[in-house]
Amino acid sequence: MSGINCLPLIREKIPAAEVLMLTAYEDDDNVFRALKAGATGYLLKSCDAEELFEAIRDVHSGGPAFSSHIARKVVRYFQAPIKTVANTKLTARELQVLDLLATGILYKEIGESLGIGEDTVRTYVGRICAKMHVRNRVEAIIKYHQ
Repeated sequence: MSGINCLPLIREKIPAAEVLMLTAYEDDDNVFRALKAGATGYLLKSCDAEELFEAIRDVHSGGPAFSSHIARKVVRYFQAPIKTVANTKLTARELQVLDLLATGILYKEIGESLGIGEDTVRTYVGRICAKMHVRNRVEAIIKYHQ
C-alpha cells in the first residue's frame, strides 16, 4: 500500500498523529493527494539529514514541513489565477496539460514534463475535451485561445 493510501487509515486509527511524507515523488498529483489525505508535511528523499530533523521538529511543534521545492509548488498553486474556458473551470492540472498541448509537444513529452504517464495525459485530454464540449485536442486548443 502506498503512503498516500495509508494516510486515511492512520488518521482513522490515530486521529492526533502527524504524518510527514518522505518520498521520491515530487509531481503535483502526489503532493496534493498526500496533503488532501492528511499529510502534515512532504519531504523529498533527496533532502539532507538536517532538513529531515528540522522537518520532524517543525511537525512535532505543530507546524507543517515541506522541502523548499514542494513549498514553492504549494504557493504557486494557490497564487495561480483560476482560468475559465468556455464557462467551465478546469483543474490546475488540466490547465497545465492544456497549456503544454498548446505548445505542440507530444503526450509523452507532456508526461515527462509533469512527471506522469502518457496514458494519464490521455485521460486528462479526454476530461478537458469533455469539459470544453469539443471533439479533440485541436478544438480544445483553439477554444482555449479564443
